[in-house]
Amino acid sequence: MLGYVNNWVLIDLTRKTVSKLEISDKKLREYIGGTGIGARLLYDMVPPGVEWDDPRNCLIVATGPLNGLSLAGTGAFSVVTKGPMTNGAASSQACGFFGAFLKFSGFDGFVVTGISDTWAYLYLHDGVVEIRDAAFLLGMDTIETEACLKEILGLPGRKSSVYAVGPAAENGVRFSVIAGDGGHIAAHNGVGTVFARKKLKAMVSVRGEHKYALYDQEETKQLSREMVAKGRAHPKYSNNYNFGTSHLLGNYTSNGVLPIKNLTTSVFEDRYLKLTGNYYRKSFELRPTPCWACPSRHCHKVKVTEGPYAGVEGEEPEYELFAGFGSMIGQDDPGAVVMLNDLCDRLGLEGNETSWLLAFLMECYEKGVLTKEDLGLELHWGNVEAARELMQMIAKREGIGNLLAEGVMRTALAIGGRALDMAVYVEKGHAPRGHDHRARWPELLDTVVSNVGTIESIGAAVKNAFDPIEVARSVAKSKLRNFVDSLVICMFPSMTMTHLEADHLVDLVNSVTGWDCTMEEANQISLRIVNLFRVFNFRHGHTADLEYPSSRYGSAPVDGPVEGISILDVWHDMRSEYYASMGWDIKTGIPLRATLDALGLEKEADGLE
Repeated sequence: MLGYVNNWVLIDLTRKTVSKLEISDKKLREYIGGTGIGARLLYDMVPPGVEWDDPRNCLIVATGPLNGLSLAGTGAFSVVTKGPMTNGAASSQACGFFGAFLKFSGFDGFVVTGISDTWAYLYLHDGVVEIRDAAFLLGMDTIETEACLKEILGLPGRKSSVYAVGPAAENGVRFSVIAGDGGHIAAHNGVGTVFARKKLKAMVSVRGEHKYALYDQEETKQLSREMVAKGRAHPKYSNNYNFGTSHLLGNYTSNGVLPIKNLTTSVFEDRYLKLTGNYYRKSFELRPTPCWACPSRHCHKVKVTEGPYAGVEGEEPEYELFAGFGSMIGQDDPGAVVMLNDLCDRLGLEGNETSWLLAFLMECYEKGVLTKEDLGLELHWGNVEAARELMQMIAKREGIGNLLAEGVMRTALAIGGRALDMAVYVEKGHAPRGHDHRARWPELLDTVVSNVGTIESIGAAVKNAFDPIEVARSVAKSKLRNFVDSLVICMFPSMTMTHLEADHLVDLVNSVTGWDCTMEEANQISLRIVNLFRVFNFRHGHTADLEYPSSRYGSAPVDGPVEGISILDVWHDMRSEYYASMGWDIKTGIPLRATLDALGLEKEADGLE
């Protein structure tokens, strides 16, 4: 199969064995790679009754046909497993270099099963997988682990890519991540927690010399150049090149999408200004750290040069954590955001869940639901040092950190009472991304009905953002993200964060593989993946009752641009319309047999009956 190394392997950590995993050309055409192949393997290898922490749970790391090209965004890779936040499917993508280097090491992807009897790391090179002792790495943060392995392997800089878990995953924090390449993250639904449950500390892929064939190399190069040029000139995506994603804070402040103080208000006035690239990129010291083959100025190492955190260095935060560690906790010091973001990455905590959790606890403290005696510290709005200390406690499961390590929903349920009215979460068990979705209904609906513990659709625009029928139909038509995540390519250079036009990606796939793929087929592939994840979840105990936002998450804002408008007033009608538009039963949310049959999922339909 052109565009692929044609080498997938199964790593059994219990038996310490590595074997060839056969994936047919037919499956590659139906699922592409990355998230799609991950969904297929997860369904086939993890039957009902296998929980997220069971040795039989699989963790899949996969690339696609575009990875390793001289094309911006193709250093990414996808992680798929059964995750601990929802006890359902988990899918997360990370950028950087690992996806490209994995193919250069001679692999398209691998599946990890079993549990090692001692801590280990995976060393992938020259078509070989080595399971090596990692006891000496325990207790190190993700950045320290990366540096240590590069040094002892003699593969500094961009000669290798290292992804690791930090203390949070080692200690079983439910929302931990796999971090690497200096600050890139495979995040949502606790993929790092599963990684560590298998007693894996890290994985290393080498920038080797493995070659694989393309159908039309010259056309691929030309299409690559055209995509980059179009992205640089695009009126929306060019801002990411020049200012980082923090430029979004301005728009989001004006339209009510910026999350502020745990959604207790929608007003932050001009305090957001210091949190944008217009300020900190001019005031702090920045060094570009682009991902594989990417010409953008999106990613940087940042050195804080002013304020109480002067001298702190870390990866440039994305918008969501400028919001999460800024407006969400009621503070506007960009240096504090850099510090908290760096700590979050090092500890291996997922940033969205962590920031929602901190904001929830601050509101509980301010309103007397929790006290200094409960927390061990004072937690007023904007108390950055207290936030830092709490993050350490969570990662170590010390004191109240042992409870907080379970995430927002489980913490709120344990506290009970008024806390349940303050917590922002989805009934499946996870917090949302870093937006106030009460002003962004398509993404709120997508978050709640998603099958993977985070958003599942491309955020396409709607004419009336508060028309429940239009919103439901729009989200149902926006599933192309699964095709993009199966290629696997970053949404910024591929211009697929909020746009459904992906003909350029279809052309690239065809130039690499020699296929005759069309946009219609790309959409069918996406729907096949969504429905396969959904069948997996419903076979594992999920129900429509879990597809509901918490009372605060669905509440009406008390001020700001969308004051008084609540999605809960129309939730059932909206969700029913979404189910109908997806070809699912409007009451249960279970895919109809006709829907599954049309997607080639006849056996999966049998499994639901």
